[in-house]
Formats: sequence, C-alpha cells, structure tokens
Amino acid sequence: MPERITPRAHDLGGGFTVKRVLPAMQRQAIGPFVFFDHFGPVTAQPTDNHDVRPHPHIGLATVTYLLEGAMMHRDSTGVVQRIEPGAINWMTAGRGIVHSERTPDDLRSMTRRSHGFQLWSALPAEHEEDAPSFAHTPASAIPEVQLPGAMVRVLIGTAFGATSPVATLSPTLYLALELEAGALITIPDAAQERGIYSVDGPLEVDGEPLEPGQMLVLEAGSTPTLCARETTRVMLLGGAPLGHRYMVWNFVSSRKERIVQAQDDWEAQRFPTVPGETEFIPLPARRP
Repeated sequence: MPERITPRAHDLGGGFTVKRVLPAMQRQAIGPFVFFDHFGPVTAQPTDNHDVRPHPHIGLATVTYLLEGAMMHRDSTGVVQRIEPGAINWMTAGRGIVHSERTPDDLRSMTRRSHGFQLWSALPAEHEEDAPSFAHTPASAIPEVQLPGAMVRVLIGTAFGATSPVATLSPTLYLALELEAGALITIPDAAQERGIYSVDGPLEVDGEPLEPGQMLVLEAGSTPTLCARETTRVMLLGGAPLGHRYMVWNFVSSRKERIVQAQDDWEAQRFPTVPGETEFIPLPARRP
C-alpha cells in the first residue's frame, strides 16, 4: 500500500496558514524535495499583511509556483521579479542568499486571492556552496500536454513526451495536472521517487482513495492509474534522492556544522542584503 502523508497546519504569521506536507514525521524527502508547502486559496483584504520579510537560505533551491495571485520577489543578487500563475521560479541559495516575498504594490489596495506552492529542493553535496542565483521561467515557456480528460504542465523534468526548460542540478520531476471528472490517467515511471498530491478534489490511485490535501508516495517503478472523481488539480513531484539533509529554520545542508555557521552568520548580519530592503526576520531561538 502506498505511503500516505497528511500535512500539518503551519502558521507563517499574520493569520497566513499553510499546509506543510514535507518534511513529514515518517519521511524527510521525496526525490530532492525536502520541503512542500501548499498555501491558500486565501482571500486577503487591503488591511492584511502577508508579506514575507527578508530571510536567508543556504544549501537549497526554492521552487515557487502560483495558481492564483501574484508576489514580488527581491533577493540579494539584485533580482526583482514579479511571480504570477503558471511560471516556475527557481532560486538557488547555494552558499547563501537573502530574499523577500511581498504583495505587489498595485494589489495592496484591493481584495486579492493567493494560492500556490513553495518547495525546497536540496542541492547535491558538491553544489551546496555554489554561487546564489535566480531563474524565472515564464508560464508561456512551460510545455503542456493534452491527454483525454486531462492537461499536464511539465514544470520541471521530462514526462508524457515533454521536457521542461527549467535547469536543475540533479534528476527532478514536478508536474501540474488538471483532471476532468471521470478522467483516467496512467502515471509514468518518470522518476526514482514520486509523490502525488491532490489539490482540490478526491482521486483514486489504483483504487486507493486520495483526499484533497493529502499526498501518496508511489512505489518505485509503478505506473498507477489516476481516476478523478471530480474535476481536480494534482501536483506530482519527485526525482533522485540525495541522502539525508540537516534542516534548521531556512537552512539545509549535508553538514551539521554548516548549519551552525549559517545561524552565526545571520545572527551577526554577515549575509548579503537585499537592495532596497531595511527589514529582516530575526534568527529564531536556537534548539539545544
């Protein structure tokens, strides 16, 4: 029977709660992905402040994908990028990056919707200290595959005969599927490890029920059949595993001492700064 992950609610502050799927008690990662947050759908009012102030990362790449809304990304490499639905935004932290994610100015005065995902992909050990960088791939560049009763967007990797232009440092798979009620789709054996997440409708995976907001970890080498009971969206992720990673706050590394160094560096404000930003999120209290 496939392993099932039920997310836990996590408050990011300001009443903005996400469903955190990874890391889970029973599993740290699926392929290279060590973190999976599903946020929204949420309706924000002009008085709401869901901005994420500048904060640091090391040893990972953030992968941001929106279904609704928009956010303004700024980082310490000088990149300023508006993130909108359908695009893939891949930020390589490497040896250290700082970024903020804020509501675009043109949306602040209006009621607005927000819905999407942020994942973290661990970096291969030999790339953990790479120079930080940011890559934006617009929605128009993401390949789409039309199947009977379904549409597949190949966000990262190769599946269903299509290959994403998004560059990665290890084998990685990330797909967005839209299924009509009654659709039957065979999931290809396109990655060593795979997880399937139902966004907003019930599914069956080889007869195994999958409710919205749950993830099933698929068996290696399997080609299960998805059956959509209702119209729904589905996220499929995975890739080649990279081995155990230490994770503390926003820091990921194969070396425990590197996490400690990153904590020291953020506390002492030795990380690079984000041009135009004066705020920052302080280092949380350290665990013993």
